[in-house]
Amino acid sequence: MKTLTALVANVLLGFSILAGMLSTTALADEYTTGTVTINNPWSRPTPPGVPMGVGYMAITNHGDSDVTLTGAATPRAKDVSIHESTMKDGTMSMRPLKDGLNIPAGETVKLKPHGYHLMLEKLDAPLQEGQSIPMTVNFSGAETMAIELDVAPLDGDMQRKEQEMDHSGH
Repeated sequence: MKTLTALVANVLLGFSILAGMLSTTALADEYTTGTVTINNPWSRPTPPGVPMGVGYMAITNHGDSDVTLTGAATPRAKDVSIHESTMKDGTMSMRPLKDGLNIPAGETVKLKPHGYHLMLEKLDAPLQEGQSIPMTVNFSGAETMAIELDVAPLDGDMQRKEQEMDHSGH
């Protein structure tokens, strides 16, 4: 009986440690410096030989003044630029935002597929699912922030939306 009790205690201890690790991981998807918070920074895997990657995230400005995302850098890419994809007359186009991306006071701007995003140009190697890509994000009107992009599967955006849904009524 003592062996069974010890086994159950060790299993419960293991589950509590695992639960603590999972909650720490969830918190790692939020970065705050000063009045700016970045949530869920992520990227997609890239096929071998493709020198471009993307960066997505939600940026919230908790301050009283607008801030501007002016750029980013990562040791994994030679350049990182801010782009906007738009659909016009059935054609998708992409353009760089040379003056940066305004984040209005008290609002959240989402960098997401088919919208605003970061382009990681001239990658040093393909981005692979499960990797964390270190990145420095630069702002005008706010402090520079160190974050990590989680490389999620190609359907990662859908999986993140499902994780964010409130299932408490079930």
